[in-house]
Amino acid sequence: MERKRLVPFILLALLSTAILFVPATVATEAEIQSINSADTAWMLVAAGLVLLMTPGLSFFYGGMVSFRNVVSTMLQSFISLGVVSILWVAVGFSLAFGDSLGGIIGNPGTFLFFRGVGLGTHAGLAPTIPLLLFALFQLKFAIITPALITGSFAERIKFTGYLLFIVLFTLFIYTPLAHWTWHPQGFLRQWGVLDFAGGTVVHMSAGFAALAGAVFLGKRQDRQSAPANIPFVVLGTGLLWFGWFGFNAGSALGANGLATLAFATTNFASAAAMLSWVFYDALTGRKITALGACIGAVVGLVAITPAAGFVTIGQSIFIGFASAILSNIAVHLFNRHGDIDDTLDVFPCHGVGGIAGMLFTGVFAQGVGLFYGETRTFLFHLLALLIVGVFSFGGSYLLLKLTNYLLPLRVTPEEERQGLDLSQHGERMTSLEERIAAYLDKRPANGNATNQLPREVEN
Repeated sequence: MERKRLVPFILLALLSTAILFVPATVATEAEIQSINSADTAWMLVAAGLVLLMTPGLSFFYGGMVSFRNVVSTMLQSFISLGVVSILWVAVGFSLAFGDSLGGIIGNPGTFLFFRGVGLGTHAGLAPTIPLLLFALFQLKFAIITPALITGSFAERIKFTGYLLFIVLFTLFIYTPLAHWTWHPQGFLRQWGVLDFAGGTVVHMSAGFAALAGAVFLGKRQDRQSAPANIPFVVLGTGLLWFGWFGFNAGSALGANGLATLAFATTNFASAAAMLSWVFYDALTGRKITALGACIGAVVGLVAITPAAGFVTIGQSIFIGFASAILSNIAVHLFNRHGDIDDTLDVFPCHGVGGIAGMLFTGVFAQGVGLFYGETRTFLFHLLALLIVGVFSFGGSYLLLKLTNYLLPLRVTPEEERQGLDLSQHGERMTSLEERIAAYLDKRPANGNATNQLPREVEN
């Protein structure tokens, strides 16, 4: 066995063994009595919905890349379910939501190995649901964030280096941002920065990290390949839209009116953004495409995320409409100049969409936004935008350099030409031509086997 491949296995084995000796947390009678059954039921559903978003993202991204990179791209998203889950139990949740150290980071010892994370409530984090459920819900956000980044360096990154990078990103970029923004003592939260469900923590951080990844890894050899499977993109968009109701409405942390508002604004912002994207394409002489409709819908979901519980339905529609146009322009500017190869336009969509959503939150947030004559919240949002942008881009670029020093990140030219599916994983999606050839090789001598053919082959 190669020594470098032995290291992650040994680390996982040690972690799996060490956690056996962490004592279980027993809830007090008072904590159990304070649990709200309706809130708990909704949050269990919401956590499941958010988990579904990561497989949805794998289909969304997988359908957009070239045929020889579909499996690798989908796996880069899907593997995050495993990596970040184990990391979250070990120390991630504690870094994000442990006792605050100066509003910068959580104490890693507070919830180390989920010690103290049980079935009781927590006054500061989860007053009506079990703390364990809160930790699980937050885990799903941590899972999808590094998965979002993968679209920027798809088709040219080594899988082993990518695994190390998402570990480092989760520990050193995601958890501090989550602490700053969502922990009661986080400094951005103390400033009054509003991020209802992750526009800053998830989408801006992923967008700027994606930009760093595209800059660091450089351009692909072939940037002209057509999307492998548009129906995959449509399926992924549907799963993302469905799961996003848990993402945003679940961030109310209860079955209440706030969750209902977030549910509604999420839907209407995405609907407006989808139409805005395709109509703007038509206005500028481009065709209305399924791919454009799907990207527009996702941009609307991104943009409404920080504002979902703070704005009216009418304002959510405007946010979706305006954000889609901004992202559409950003996508075509990036592609026109071509200096940065962001494979699936992660920064123009998630980065710009997250920035727009954050600023629109500062404009429209009920009672404290610029729209209502208040300036403090908007100005702090501008400052937070600068801080988060510099931290996410600069920090991610340094982590990419560190990862590349330990494990090469860029595949060889030959591996890239072959495709990551085969060069990294030894498996790939079967083409229609191969299915036809396989049928012709196996059909009976009399040729009467059309009832066994896939319908598209018959046609």
